[in-house]
Amino acid sequence: MVNKPTRPTDPLIGNDSWNIQLDSNGRLKHFLTIEGLGSEILTNILDTAESFANVNQQRVKKVPLLRGKTIVNLFFEASTRTRTTFELAAKRLSADILNINISTSATSKGESLLDTLQNLQAMLCDMFIVRHCDSGAAHFIAGNVAPHISVINAGDGRHAHPTQAMLDMFTIRRNKGRDFGRLRVAIVGDLLHSRVARSQIHALNILNTGDVRVIAPKTLIPTDIEDMGVTVFNDLEAGIKDADVIIMLRLQKERMQGAFLPSEHEYYSQYGLTEESLRAARDDVIVMHPGPINRGVEIESRVADGEHSVILDQVTYGISVRMAIMSMVLGREPEHNETEAN
Repeated sequence: MVNKPTRPTDPLIGNDSWNIQLDSNGRLKHFLTIEGLGSEILTNILDTAESFANVNQQRVKKVPLLRGKTIVNLFFEASTRTRTTFELAAKRLSADILNINISTSATSKGESLLDTLQNLQAMLCDMFIVRHCDSGAAHFIAGNVAPHISVINAGDGRHAHPTQAMLDMFTIRRNKGRDFGRLRVAIVGDLLHSRVARSQIHALNILNTGDVRVIAPKTLIPTDIEDMGVTVFNDLEAGIKDADVIIMLRLQKERMQGAFLPSEHEYYSQYGLTEESLRAARDDVIVMHPGPINRGVEIESRVADGEHSVILDQVTYGISVRMAIMSMVLGREPEHNETEAN
């Protein structure tokens, strides 16, 4: 059964993201949030990423799908994995890519964001990839760009990080198969401040995952999280018992105002994933982390580097998934012959 798109109103951004994100034919115009998308769109992203995964194994890792397109990385927050994998993805699709250093751009001289966007539009760009510290920034930009420009959200405040969620779904599918319904997935850590977790939960539910659990101290669990269709645990080993997938989250100290934790040492003693606590999960469990990792705070090094870890696979798969999303948003899904190296 196809999971049809819904029309959510997100309290963090206060608008109907379904309307702006899809065109009149129900195809992606922008990619701003997982919420409101149906399983058909998410599955199409994953299937398209599969075809690009093969391209990324070839000697010449390029396809001509976005030749002649200009894509702008517009990052108002620091990033390593997200920015560089978007850059690689654009280059492998044969697009031209601009990386704007916000700290040295005209915005640092007082130019408004809208003026910056209008100047980039005047350079005949086709897509903005936006990371910003404010929730709703990508939606704001998508609502104010010229009709021919598409926007991809690379993380906005505490709201959403949809491409990270999709590369996580791709990693799960590659390791556990297409049937999410039989899986137990546990998300552990700073749920209160995590845009990644919000997007992951939406994606897991849209893909009809059998059991989605969240595990954290009470101070790091949003009050409304049970409304998102998850089971809440405050004990790590109880939460990861018989789990097929464990996703660890970073403690986002830069977003914390006030005393959410007694100390990092105490947090690690109760919620850090170690070889010992991992025994509660299934023998073939996979361990994930969106990065950056704080070793000895969220996860033991022997687990992060161990046989169950697919953390580096997530980075690799991020290229294929972002290639898929960029090509779909710009209306160029690959034909078979277009995934051959040129």
